[in-house]
Amino acid sequence: MRIAFCIFKYFPYGGIQRDMMKFAMACAYRGAEVRVYTCAWEGEQPPELEVCIAPVRALANHTRYDRFADWVVGREASDPSDLVVGMNKMRGLDVYYAGDSCFEQKVRTQRSWLYRLTGRYRSFHRAEKAVFSAQSETKILTISDLHLPDFQQFYGTQPERFFPLPPGIERDRRAPSSEEERSALRAAKRADLGHDDDELLLLFLGSGFIKKGLDRVLRALEAMPENIYERLTLYVVGRDKSAPFRKLAKRLGVSQRVRFFDQGRDDVPELLLCADGLALPAYDENAGMVILEAMIAGLPAVVTKNCGYAHYLSEARAGIVTAAPYDQSIFNADLVRLLVSEERDGWSEAGRGFAENETIYQLVPTAVAYFEQFAADKQT
Repeated sequence: MRIAFCIFKYFPYGGIQRDMMKFAMACAYRGAEVRVYTCAWEGEQPPELEVCIAPVRALANHTRYDRFADWVVGREASDPSDLVVGMNKMRGLDVYYAGDSCFEQKVRTQRSWLYRLTGRYRSFHRAEKAVFSAQSETKILTISDLHLPDFQQFYGTQPERFFPLPPGIERDRRAPSSEEERSALRAAKRADLGHDDDELLLLFLGSGFIKKGLDRVLRALEAMPENIYERLTLYVVGRDKSAPFRKLAKRLGVSQRVRFFDQGRDDVPELLLCADGLALPAYDENAGMVILEAMIAGLPAVVTKNCGYAHYLSEARAGIVTAAPYDQSIFNADLVRLLVSEERDGWSEAGRGFAENETIYQLVPTAVAYFEQFAADKQT
């Protein structure tokens, strides 16, 4: 099989970037010839992959993405792959990995009608329509059914074109079974970070600080009871622009309690094991892999209901799904409860128990099986 993956930008800490790398390497290990089309690549390029960086330039990102799609279509016309898989919405795809929510739904509910007159809107709408319209033959791999009704409402996408995927948690996020080993790892990492055991360490993980609700966490810190606030440190870890949130933290008077790591960190598994809580009060989160990562690490979490994986947290009783529609005062109280409640041991144990569910590790083999099936179907 010759398979091509398309992604606008690759960097090591992005969610869909990590998924793409896992898919691509799994295909390569199974003997496929794998190429990756991208506008920009940061980090190492595995020798198993043919990384093709598009020579496209533009002042606006949406224009660059349009030119990227044109370039990919041209490359595939002259040197075709058996299957073209998109990690972002664009034309020319055989398969789209639906890691994002419905753009058109957000525009219709969160933007003025004037936005629909912009070039950016027209570009992203065309790209989404190319994937989801009833006239398209693109197959869609879904990691959550949260936004399927939106795509069907706006584009009339046929149900048979959606193919569900299970989660794909990395097993190194899983907490050790021994309480003694967990305690030792926690103590060692906290000592390395400079935190005593009686301090509280809260995590906000993931690229996309705006949509994942970092402002909501900072506002909750401002409202935190003093006896908890004085013991608390928030780690913001992800690849994004932190300047607006540093300014917000300073304006709210909480900057001394926040540490930003806006280029990501390589020790996330250890952070999950040594922290006291995870906060994900997202405005928009199609899945929320970090929710499951926290669960199997035994780390209690508070998340919003509109996260695609929030139901796993609720069903396992491994943390708090805050009220919908979102209410800042309720989230403030939920965050305090997350950090100091007597329920914490029960949440942690429930999360570690959830790690026994083998289906939550099956994203990559399931996706690769689909790729092989779809490629074979194209040949018949």
